[in-house]
Amino acid sequence: MKPIYVTETPGTFRLSFEYNPQLVDVIKRIRNYIPNNPKWDNEERVWVVEKKPSLDPTKDARWFVESFANWAVRIGACLSISRREEMHDITYELPPMAEFVGEHYMKLTPYPYQLEGVRYALDHKRCIFGDQPGLGKTLQAICAVVKAHKEAEVYGETFPVLVVCPAALKVNWQREFKKFAGIQAIILDDKNRDNWHRFYELKNGAGEPICPVFITNYESLKKFFVASVKQSQKVKLNQIKFDERVALFRSVIIDESHKCKSRQTQQSKFVQGICKDKKWIFALTGTPVVNNNTDLIQQLNILGRLDDFGGYQRFVAEFCDGPKQSSNLKKLNYRLWCTCFFRREKQKVLTQLPDKTRQYITCEITNRKEYEDCERDLLTYLRQYANADDDKIARAMRGMVMVRMGKLKEIAARGKIKAVSEFIHDTIDGGEKLIMFAYLKEVVEALKAEFPDAVTVTGSDNIQQKQYAVDKFQNDPECRLIILNYKSGGTGLTLTASSRVGFIEFPWTYSDCEQAEDRAHRNGQKNAVNCYYFLGEKTIDEYMYDVIQTKKNIANEVTGTTTQVEEDIINITMNLFKGRI
Repeated sequence: MKPIYVTETPGTFRLSFEYNPQLVDVIKRIRNYIPNNPKWDNEERVWVVEKKPSLDPTKDARWFVESFANWAVRIGACLSISRREEMHDITYELPPMAEFVGEHYMKLTPYPYQLEGVRYALDHKRCIFGDQPGLGKTLQAICAVVKAHKEAEVYGETFPVLVVCPAALKVNWQREFKKFAGIQAIILDDKNRDNWHRFYELKNGAGEPICPVFITNYESLKKFFVASVKQSQKVKLNQIKFDERVALFRSVIIDESHKCKSRQTQQSKFVQGICKDKKWIFALTGTPVVNNNTDLIQQLNILGRLDDFGGYQRFVAEFCDGPKQSSNLKKLNYRLWCTCFFRREKQKVLTQLPDKTRQYITCEITNRKEYEDCERDLLTYLRQYANADDDKIARAMRGMVMVRMGKLKEIAARGKIKAVSEFIHDTIDGGEKLIMFAYLKEVVEALKAEFPDAVTVTGSDNIQQKQYAVDKFQNDPECRLIILNYKSGGTGLTLTASSRVGFIEFPWTYSDCEQAEDRAHRNGQKNAVNCYYFLGEKTIDEYMYDVIQTKKNIANEVTGTTTQVEEDIINITMNLFKGRI
């Protein structure tokens, strides 16, 4: 049981307490004496009683508030009364983002709002990129560290860079550095564990390091950067001895930084220790607060920014008060924005965004040996197909090759379940809705087991079940995940409650992919739609995604027959396996 919190401002009393229907019923009775009061502030999660004249001149707003609070404690609904005063009415108007100036040094031109984010990062140096998912936090972070490096005499050196991210995103970060900035990044693994720093020491012909960016996942921090940890139930930061090479990094990018929200985990302490005394720290998260304002404490600690808010005790007292442990939200948002945080929502920058964007995320598969065995089998059939001198035999072989390519896709899909589940958790735990497409029944069932609250639209569901799933996803804010297969959910349905569509598997043709994307991208959609394709690293996924997205005419059933599509796909696949056939 928690206290009832009563905060007095110049014009109001603001009350917050644990939900209790009896308390809610009684507090509403104040409106019989003070018209239009109380009012529920959904953003602050408090009841507001304005200091207006009462219909009973012997009882003012203070009398009603005090009587209610004392009664709540007396009946045992609240533990005690906690009173505070905020005797200054302040309008917390967020300052505008500063305009970007100069060269951005990217191979692709960022949107204006992204360049404003880069400018904010350059000005504040240790900050949280809090943009809503899909707005390009990765590009902004890369642009900021590269511009600072190129203009080190103005901003200060940022290379070498350490990127800490979820395991499923390591390859994606490597690819994005190459795509956006033409910079080689290396993923830390057992092969380079002892000598990764040499890649920065070695220089190219221009005198630049051959690799200024290093990437690892949260779970591997101990392996690469911790020399020893004192055995204790609650390990403190000063009980961790870090590898001396940590000092080489001049900047750290922490992707999905809400994974460090707990002050108790070794993982968050490792991140904090690595970032200690760094000039440049960029924390990227679309969901900086998952549960309540206490989630920000360790993230601010890692940035070295907690003292900007008066330290731990002051932050907790001012911003983690009340039954929800989230108080003074507008003030906190203002203070964060002025100090070390920015956030834009899709609706605010829609004029700058395309109506639909696609992103592919390369991830490791968990069943590599099974995949390689099946790939060898496919290569055998490709050789036989290549050597077939009879058209009839070639047609028969083509069908067998397609079956084995399908089998390869199935194995890759099963191997991606773990990585995709992490992505789904990050999305829905942050309050976002997500549409997830799969093909295999086994994959759908695995996702459903991991996310039991999800609804499905599959061949196993009858018409009533499918409609119930669609209606629940569209109308219930607590229903955040719908899992569909292409045959049952790829066409006809409207799922505009979400602007995010994920593909753990995808069909052979571009038109089928586009139909699935358009479950969200249709009339009624208010946001730009983001489509995420998960590709197994070094699998047939990478080959087929290239075929689907860049050879769209191959999959066009209007201009090409199914046979022609098969021939083209197999020929391209043979091209990709050239040298192994």
